[in-house]
Amino acid sequence: MQIKDYQIVILGLLIALGSIFSTYVLSKSIVEFQKLQNQTIRVTGSASEKITADSASWSFNIRTKQPTLKQGYARIKSDSEKVKKFLIANDIEEKNINFAAINSYEENRRFPNGSISNDIDHYNVSVYVTVKSNDINKLTEISKKVDELIQQDIDLSVNDVEYFVSNLDDIKVKMIAAASKNAKERAKSLVKGTNGKIGVMTSAKVGVFQIVPVDSTEVNDYGINDTSSIEKKVVSTVTATFTVK
Repeated sequence: MQIKDYQIVILGLLIALGSIFSTYVLSKSIVEFQKLQNQTIRVTGSASEKITADSASWSFNIRTKQPTLKQGYARIKSDSEKVKKFLIANDIEEKNINFAAINSYEENRRFPNGSISNDIDHYNVSVYVTVKSNDINKLTEISKKVDELIQQDIDLSVNDVEYFVSNLDDIKVKMIAAASKNAKERAKSLVKGTNGKIGVMTSAKVGVFQIVPVDSTEVNDYGINDTSSIEKKVVSTVTATFTVK
C-alpha cells in the first residue's frame, strides 16, 4: 500500500502539532509548579502555659578556716553532722541529703604592705551540700531556719532554693504543637483578605523556650530557664512556612 505525498504532509503536521501541544502542556505544568512554589507564607506562632514547680533543691557550703588541715577536716565533719541532724529533725530524708567531697586549699600569710610570704596562714576547708524534696513548701520553710545553724557557730554560704518542673519535656512537646497550630491560624488570617487558602506546611523551626516567672515579659535569644519561682510560665514559638492556594 503506497502512501501518497499529501498523506505524508498531513502526518507530519499532526506530529508537529502533537509536539507543540505536549511542549505547551509541559511548559504550563512547570509554570504552575513554580507558581505554587513561589506562593508561600511564613509566620511565627506562639503559645504559653502556666506551670507549677513540683520539686525543689537547696544548696549551701559549710566552711571553716583552721591553722592546720587536720583541724579543718575535723571541724567540717563535726559541722556536717550537725547540719544532717538539723535537716532530719525537719523531716528531710537522709537519702535526699548529699554531701560532696570536702574541698580545701591553703592561704599564705600577708605582710602589712600587701606582699605574700611563703608561710601558711591557715587552711580553708569546705563541703558543698545539696538538699532535695518534692515538698517544695517544706524545703522553703527549712531554708528560712538557717539561723539555727549559724547559732551553732557553723559558717555557711547559702544559696536560694531552686524550683523545678519534673515533666518539663512533656510540656515542651505539647507547647510546640500548640504554637504550630497558632502559626497556621495566623497564616489563615493573613490570606483571608485575598481569598487565598492555606495549603501544606513546608517547613517549621522551633524557637527557644522561655520559662519565666508568671508575670515576667523577659525574653532571651538563648532561652530562659527560671528556677527562682514556684509559679512559672513557659512560652514556645514556631516559625512555619505554608503554601498558599
